[in-house]
Amino acid sequence: MLQNKIYLNFTIEIFKIFLIVLFGLSMIALTVRAVNFLDLIVDSGYSVPIYFQYSLLNLLGISVKFIPLSFLISLSVFILKHSQDNEFIILWTSGVKKLSLVKIFIVSSFIISIIYLLFSIFLTPMALNKSRSILNDNNFNSFLPTVKTQQFSDSFFGFTFFVEKKINNQIKNIFIHDTGNNLKNLSPDSNTTSNNTVIAKSGIIEDKKILLINGQIISSKENDESQIIDFEQLLINLNNLDTTTIKKPKIQETSTLDLIYCLVGEEKNLKLCNKDFKKEIISTLNRRIVSPLYIPILALLCALSLIKSKKIYFNKYFSFFYCFLLLLFTELVVKYTGMNNLVLYIFIIFPFFLFSFVYFFLNNKFSMELKNE
Repeated sequence: MLQNKIYLNFTIEIFKIFLIVLFGLSMIALTVRAVNFLDLIVDSGYSVPIYFQYSLLNLLGISVKFIPLSFLISLSVFILKHSQDNEFIILWTSGVKKLSLVKIFIVSSFIISIIYLLFSIFLTPMALNKSRSILNDNNFNSFLPTVKTQQFSDSFFGFTFFVEKKINNQIKNIFIHDTGNNLKNLSPDSNTTSNNTVIAKSGIIEDKKILLINGQIISSKENDESQIIDFEQLLINLNNLDTTTIKKPKIQETSTLDLIYCLVGEEKNLKLCNKDFKKEIISTLNRRIVSPLYIPILALLCALSLIKSKKIYFNKYFSFFYCFLLLLFTELVVKYTGMNNLVLYIFIIFPFFLFSFVYFFLNNKFSMELKNE
């Protein structure tokens, strides 16, 4: 009864450390990514609420990547803490078997693996897809943040903008070049495709509108004919502009079921379903489904430090190094699973083989220790 309570406390302690480490790493990564996401406001003109929604939904995509490393750190901290306090020695002398502690590690790793699978297969792609749909469903909120002085801005498809000075929402010496037919209403013949160039001395920006003062409109048609129109005031509505922000879901934002259907040839509407992306789909599915299966091996490799031996390759530092090599192996090899069938089969079979090998190795070492006592 007492042993069960000790095992439960150990399991809870491991999970507490895991959650703290995972939260800390996720917040650091999110802070860095959130700075990059500021381009949504500065370059694309999205509103602040859209920016926060997009950033928070991307948190799931960031956090899941740190699950294996967080579990490794939590186990390493747990083992190091109790080894320094001589608590493990008390357990061994009281009759607790080392293999029982290893089983706690294994059970914890299985729970973490299930959580990892739940997030990587379902929740993370769903959250990332939702973040992309937010950008797709909402257009830019204001044109003013995208305007930079002394710098050409091409944040919108077929629309290049340049101003010499900007004071609040007032701009001076403006140059606009439209090749995307966004300003077709400015052309004398709106039914004909043309490139419009607008030059103005000054202007005022208000949300999605620009009031230009004293300038010219130069319309160039496909037959190389040009027309010049002078104006004193010109109000341009920019509602038709479309930002260059990627709005179509990427492969990591596509649901796992769609990727599987695409791989077996049953999904016809998905644009990713072509020969060029099949290799990338295989790598993505392996990252989501197979990579979590390597987590229990981390638990066994950490348990190597429990072996009573003077050999340097069994100490806690080398155990951590083995785990780090395993994480590095999974990250490097998973990228090539879609390119080579041999690499694919090795990547799938290897966790089961390595888990069995390390477990029997530990069982043998611990049994030998008991016999030698």
